[in-house]
Amino acid sequence: MAEQAQFEELARQLSAVGAVKRDMGRILPPDCPAGSAAVLTLLGRHGDMRMSKLAELLAVDMSVTSRHVAHVAARGWIERHPDPADKRSRILRLTPAGLELLHELSLRTTHLLAERLADWTDDEVAQLIRLMTRLRESFGDCRATQFRLPAAVTAPVVEETTRTPAST
Repeated sequence: MAEQAQFEELARQLSAVGAVKRDMGRILPPDCPAGSAAVLTLLGRHGDMRMSKLAELLAVDMSVTSRHVAHVAARGWIERHPDPADKRSRILRLTPAGLELLHELSLRTTHLLAERLADWTDDEVAQLIRLMTRLRESFGDCRATQFRLPAAVTAPVVEETTRTPAST
């Protein structure tokens, strides 16, 4: 098993992944923010689905999901159809325009990665994919499990004060 210092360095490196995500966000079209791209990507990957399933996959609440869905629907990238099993629910489906945008997003992302990793070997890219896949699998469904801190980390916090104790 890895040592504590290795896990600390891993935590620092994972925090730095935010810079990679921000750079990837800069390649999105102006009218397609990251949340909209995530909606399109999930519909492309998983197919038609209810809003509740999309909210679960996005790991956000329904109000956030509704805003993302309203944004992509207003641009004609998805359609909302009544769910035959429950008329109160809607099934979300990519439109041809949504599929076209999803393809463009894929091309942009692939181009950026190819540019940034141009000095990596095919084996290094394959190794990164394997390790990131394994890391994600090790975390499982993060929405369903609760992380518990060890007792040493959850020790009571002693509050410090700048007041001088009262004299007796």
